[in-house]
Amino acid sequence: MSQYLIGQSPRLSGEVSISTSKNAVLPILAAALLTHEEIIIHQVPNLTDTCHMAEILKVCGAEVSFCQGDMRIRALSIGSPKENSLLRTMRASVLVLGPLAARTGECELSMPGGCAIGQRPIDLHLKGLQKLGAKVELDGGIARVSGGLKGANIYLDFPSVGATENLIMAAALAKGVTRIENAAKEPEITDLCHFLTAMGARIAGAGTNNIIIEGVEHLHGAEYTPIPDRIEAGTLACAAALTDGSVLLSGARSDHMRALLFKLSEAGVICQEDEKGLRLRGKARHPMEARTLSYPGFPTDMQAPLMVVATQTHGLSVFLETIFENRFMHVVELKRLGAQIRVEGQLALIHGGKMLTGASVTATDLRAAAALLLAGLVAQGETRVSDPDGHLVRGYESLEEKLRALGAHAQKLPDIQ
Repeated sequence: MSQYLIGQSPRLSGEVSISTSKNAVLPILAAALLTHEEIIIHQVPNLTDTCHMAEILKVCGAEVSFCQGDMRIRALSIGSPKENSLLRTMRASVLVLGPLAARTGECELSMPGGCAIGQRPIDLHLKGLQKLGAKVELDGGIARVSGGLKGANIYLDFPSVGATENLIMAAALAKGVTRIENAAKEPEITDLCHFLTAMGARIAGAGTNNIIIEGVEHLHGAEYTPIPDRIEAGTLACAAALTDGSVLLSGARSDHMRALLFKLSEAGVICQEDEKGLRLRGKARHPMEARTLSYPGFPTDMQAPLMVVATQTHGLSVFLETIFENRFMHVVELKRLGAQIRVEGQLALIHGGKMLTGASVTATDLRAAAALLLAGLVAQGETRVSDPDGHLVRGYESLEEKLRALGAHAQKLPDIQ
């Protein structure tokens, strides 16, 4: 079990580099299965999720090596992964479904796992593959996909990020033209399209809700560096806003963070683009309203960190969660620290301005873990964050070290077996 000890911290100041986006890297790694030639991905963050994806590629038959941030993948002969326990460790394992179906004409996959933040069925993935001509069978938690793929018009009932990514990858090798309507528009999807284009794919409309893919016979090898992690950058921006900080987030892309930056600016934080990234100064002082939406709306992954900021602003803040039904699990833990929060269904009402007090709390999911570390920065005394399932290291590369580099009292304690 991982544990973190966080003490009430001074104003954060200085510069910290933002890691490459986990949510961009995972589909890009899965896309490496689309070619038998070598793929090299630079600056891959050393996270349990990226390491698990590398293991999944290996059980699919790919050769994978990871050294000093560079991951090399060569998928000469591939097939369906058989390690069901490995697949169930992370939601993103479903991303090999499209590439395997496109490259080999068949795939058998156990239903994926991940954070318990709500139901995240893969029906949109499977319905889209059916539209592309695949035969889909479900049997006891196993999805079987078979048959050659042909271009088609696909309308997504919801702009699912994972389904959009899976169907783009499948369509890249399908015969004919595929049009995906109501596609998700997240920067990570645009990044995947840029990577596939570097491999020889023909894609138009990346970053819009209408993506057109002209299938090609084969894709070739490529080298690529994915985009920086907007969620890590946003989490550190919230840390600065909590502590009246002056922080430079080197490499951060403010154009990927508009919704969050608007909220922080409305709360009184100065957010400025810098030639090296994003600079934040000042403290959040005014209450806020946030409603999670698909990109370019306010991201659900930033709801928990920004809620911590809201606990320290005087007045009533209102948060509406529209993406996942169980994404307020961190509220119980924040209340252990003294936060005044009331949850009514998918609505959270935060009465801010009360000093938090350090206590022992438990991380319930990835973003909740980060939020609890942030709360410890402004809580009197010490806050011990227990993370029995290792959520934090799934998505943040040494977050406590980056906070400490900015002056925070934060450390990772030895793991308990």
